[in-house]
Amino acid sequence: MAGRLSRVCVLGLGSIGLPTAATLASRGVEVIGCDIDPRVVARVNAGKPHVREPDFARLLAAAVQTGRLRAQGEPAEAEAFLIAVPTPVGRDHAPDLSFVDAATRSIAPLLRPGDLVVLESTVPVGTTERIAADLAAARPDLAFPRYGETPPRGAVHIAHCPERVLPGAILRELSANDRVMGGLTPACAEKARALYAMFVTGALFVADCRTAELVKLAENAFRDVNIAFANELAAICERLGVDVWTAIRLANRHPRVAIHRPGVGVGGHCVPVDPWFLIASAPDEARLMRTARTVNDDQPARVAARIAAAASSVRDPVVACFGLTYKADVADLRESPALAVVHALAERGGMELLVCDPWVGALPASLAKYCSVRLVGLEEALARAAVVAFLVPHAAFRGIDPEWLACKRVIDPAGVLAGG
Repeated sequence: MAGRLSRVCVLGLGSIGLPTAATLASRGVEVIGCDIDPRVVARVNAGKPHVREPDFARLLAAAVQTGRLRAQGEPAEAEAFLIAVPTPVGRDHAPDLSFVDAATRSIAPLLRPGDLVVLESTVPVGTTERIAADLAAARPDLAFPRYGETPPRGAVHIAHCPERVLPGAILRELSANDRVMGGLTPACAEKARALYAMFVTGALFVADCRTAELVKLAENAFRDVNIAFANELAAICERLGVDVWTAIRLANRHPRVAIHRPGVGVGGHCVPVDPWFLIASAPDEARLMRTARTVNDDQPARVAARIAAAASSVRDPVVACFGLTYKADVADLRESPALAVVHALAERGGMELLVCDPWVGALPASLAKYCSVRLVGLEEALARAAVVAFLVPHAAFRGIDPEWLACKRVIDPAGVLAGG
């Protein structure tokens, strides 16, 4: 087992990289955080988080004040390099690995024999091997492992350890959740396990890098497929005049059934993106995953059409849209299907849109350009709207007095009123 690491460089100070950096610093590790956005670097060095998570501001401030965490625009020499940069998909759903490639190039000149490189970003199967080949080409003076082979003496260790956290509970899950150490070789996996053992209390499972890459993709594809089933079931129930939330609750009383929640679609930086990595890798085999992606991507348009139909029967309609973030009780708007619903309604026109979301301080630019859209408080939204649409099941919406909804047209795909 490799010894304790004392200096780690984290590339990418986003919602995963920054909490990981601060957590490592809280364990006594010297951490250099690297980000290409100078605003992020400045905020981190001032101890001000741009990631909104419970108790995170205090953790970050302590890490910076003790001098164990500092941020800069370029990576620095370290014993371990942790890459946690975005891996989006393009318009054609092809994986965009440009951030991973840039991070790989940036650390190549800094590597020394025995260093550890861990890729945390979610990637297609084979990416860890590819970055190893890229590093080997950039540093022919160093030894690098090859997949499944015995590494040469003094080789740089390379592994994939995908993150596995829930927004709103990142700090707790960063430490408590089990993790998979996917090494190019068993020695690489063991080196990675020594790093994560410094802050993870969950079980650390060793595997090869291809398995670790696929496991993360499979986790989110599983969720996507099951949410698509729930969304299809909701549409069937609407057609047949059955309350979907009652049906799901009763169906889930079966000991081997666990139907997911339907809603307005799938958002965030993982679930709507990661299945495409598997689909791109094996398009002929991934037929179910592709169909699920289509079902969930089409859901915001279907919900918007329902809301527009309800508004069309009202003179000078005012529509209240409750929720804008991609999921309940987080401030994250990334890939938000609720945002897509409101945007679709604004594009249709013919109605005033009142957006209410306690987690959003200002309308995003994509909505702020419409004169018909305003961000308002709960009372104004309920007082003025003739049509009410619950798009996100925020806890703040669950206590709404039913009398406020009397005589209004209510559309509730998020299941707020049903307690779903």
